[in-house]
Amino acid sequence: MRLRHTAAAAVGALVLVLTHPVSASAATGDFSYQYAGLDGRPQSATLHDPESPGCIVLPEVADPGASEPAFAPHNDTDTWVMVFTEPDCTGDSWTLRPHGRPASDRLKLRSVYLTDRH
Repeated sequence: MRLRHTAAAAVGALVLVLTHPVSASAATGDFSYQYAGLDGRPQSATLHDPESPGCIVLPEVADPGASEPAFAPHNDTDTWVMVFTEPDCTGDSWTLRPHGRPASDRLKLRSVYLTDRH
């Protein structure tokens, strides 16, 4: 009888471990970019320790009909980042390495995908 209870407890513990939700991880560092403000002058924005992996639509430039794309991204996180020309990580893309140099003003983006590759 004890063996059955012990086995049932072990199986129950295993099920709990396997079904425990995995918490979201975050890239360590900052991802920054520039965008045109309402007055047309460049503004800066930074994502501090952004969640990864996953796609992030940049809120200031999310609507292609109402804004110009962001530009000059700088990946100073510890993960590889793909930048996309369209919202929802669609369109043309470019990959930025971890802790790289700031990209050119010519590199346009509306969303980013932070990988889980370090």
